[in-house]
Amino acid sequence: MTSVPPRGFFVTGTDTGVGKTRVAVALIHGLVGRGLRVAGMKPIASGCRLSEGRLVNDDALALLAAANTAAVYSDVNPYAFEPAIAPHVAARQAGITIERTRILQSYRTLALAADAVVVEGAGGWLVPIGSAATMADVARDLCLPVILVVAMRLGCINHALLTAGAISTSGLALAGWIANDPGPAMPERTASVNAIRERIGAPQLADHGIGAGSSAIATP
Repeated sequence: MTSVPPRGFFVTGTDTGVGKTRVAVALIHGLVGRGLRVAGMKPIASGCRLSEGRLVNDDALALLAAANTAAVYSDVNPYAFEPAIAPHVAARQAGITIERTRILQSYRTLALAADAVVVEGAGGWLVPIGSAATMADVARDLCLPVILVVAMRLGCINHALLTAGAISTSGLALAGWIANDPGPAMPERTASVNAIRERIGAPQLADHGIGAGSSAIATP
């Protein structure tokens, strides 16, 4: 599959529900603040709802609202599934095959009107999207540098380092990582952040702790 030149970032996480959308929206705002034309994209989304006759996803709508370029929803979110389950299972239940070429075409359409596209993955790095392909394959197709959102909870050091290693193996650049609290602050949080910082081999771009704002991202 033909890749495209890097024009933006791919936001992934150590798991689902870790704050990828929060980070992606903040990243869009930061790039817009630098005077860039920015689009947002959520290629695959589960847990969608019916609105005006079509399935829409709240995360995708948040990216669309944050962007400063015009885009149609079907390009921002080419694959929308109603049940909040793994994408490959949702696609199978819907009788749909997730085509990476369709995702790439939507990305190219968004990129034509933007200086950068911020793409948010579904779940974690290796979430299946079909019988063989994963979200990592989508990231490779887009050839974008990756930003990793780490959920600061028990097990985060292992999850962060495993995911960073998988990103490195894929051949993509890990542009940086962000510590995010999706729930109550974990015990010894600072020690865990420091442990990741010392081992991950990529800069920490932000720390979104409990009650912290989500706008201060040191854009790579």
